[in-house]
Amino acid sequence: MSTIKELDSTLKVFEELESEVRSYIRSFPVTFEKSKGHSLWDQDGKEYIDFFAGAGALNYGHNPPLLKEQLLRYIAEDGISHSLDMGTKAKANFLTKFHEVILEPRNLNYKVMFPGPTGTNTVESALKLARKVTGRDSIISFTNAFHGMTLGSLSITGNSFKRHGAGVPLQNSVSMPFDKFLGTNVDTLDYLERFLEDNGSGVALPAGIIVETVQGEGGINVAEEAWLKRLADICNRWEILLIIDDVQAGCGRTGTFFSFEPAGIEPDIVCMSKSISGYGIPMAITLLKPEYDVWDPGEHNGTFRGHNLAFITATEALEYWKDDNLSGEVEEKGLKVGEFLDQLVREYPQLQGETRGRGLMRGIACKEEGLAEKICEQAFERGLIMETAGPDSEVFKIMPPLTITHNALDTGLAIIEDSIKMCIQK
Repeated sequence: MSTIKELDSTLKVFEELESEVRSYIRSFPVTFEKSKGHSLWDQDGKEYIDFFAGAGALNYGHNPPLLKEQLLRYIAEDGISHSLDMGTKAKANFLTKFHEVILEPRNLNYKVMFPGPTGTNTVESALKLARKVTGRDSIISFTNAFHGMTLGSLSITGNSFKRHGAGVPLQNSVSMPFDKFLGTNVDTLDYLERFLEDNGSGVALPAGIIVETVQGEGGINVAEEAWLKRLADICNRWEILLIIDDVQAGCGRTGTFFSFEPAGIEPDIVCMSKSISGYGIPMAITLLKPEYDVWDPGEHNGTFRGHNLAFITATEALEYWKDDNLSGEVEEKGLKVGEFLDQLVREYPQLQGETRGRGLMRGIACKEEGLAEKICEQAFERGLIMETAGPDSEVFKIMPPLTITHNALDTGLAIIEDSIKMCIQK
């Protein structure tokens, strides 16, 4: 065992004292010390452009000034930090502003539930509620879905490696093919409907169907608007609750605040976390139609569902959504990234690449095993943080803060191209 002095100046502190379960530090093997906007700096002062954004938890960048100002003021004034689900001014302000800025202009009528601080908390609450409302026990999810790491969420997650980590059978769920999973010429909802309508299919009528409009961890797979509309119609016809998991794709990541807005659907339940606090502070909410608010008091709870520091930054973050400026920026930057990725696929056929994504949630799927991981490694050496996605880590994924400057975006994209050149020359 190394001494404290030896550990303090190297990565050995993590290697010797932290569990083997750590993962991102293996891809980004430095000790970070400072962050601001679209950049991080390690303890040696090297700057990295962030195309990762906390896996979607930092849509407004690192330490956004207005949010930080409100947070520091609240702490300095001895504001309530922890409150379970008691009433606080911070929570009341968030609920009011969320209704006025987000729900009311979109003609959406939802009650807001605070299920706990993480994405898997909101998913678990949605599954429990769907079962309570309908009296049914099964949930339909989709291939390559990712919904969280607790047992209920894992049961509807597609990735076999993550499912295996449960250590117990994962039950009460059925996986159906996501949009285009069976090819571009196959409407996978025909398959789903056949199972629902045939009493011999072995698939019972589910309590709910849960879907990501863009599968982030599953490989940046995008569900078409028409597919989502038909899915909503199927749920309505069979009296199945439609649950949209907007944990990663929400809060503007695809352009609109909710990723399902362009499809013109109104889910029965919406799961949100990651960037809902706006500052990387743990927070999650579950939105549910009022007629489904059948919880008994305390039936679903959690010690940290009253995280007032997150309410403060989340309320301030809603300022970004008082007009369409940020949505317009995301659309403009997203088109730039999309065109750049299309160009890479054309100019570097060695990638055998396929461009995917919406808004600022994009990537290229590479057919050669391990290539996407190598590109990310080369990018990190050049000062860019970027992760892979997909069941075989075959997609390099571009998810910068929505507020990134055009200059920084261009610099990051140039680093990606340089990294590709290096990888295909080897």
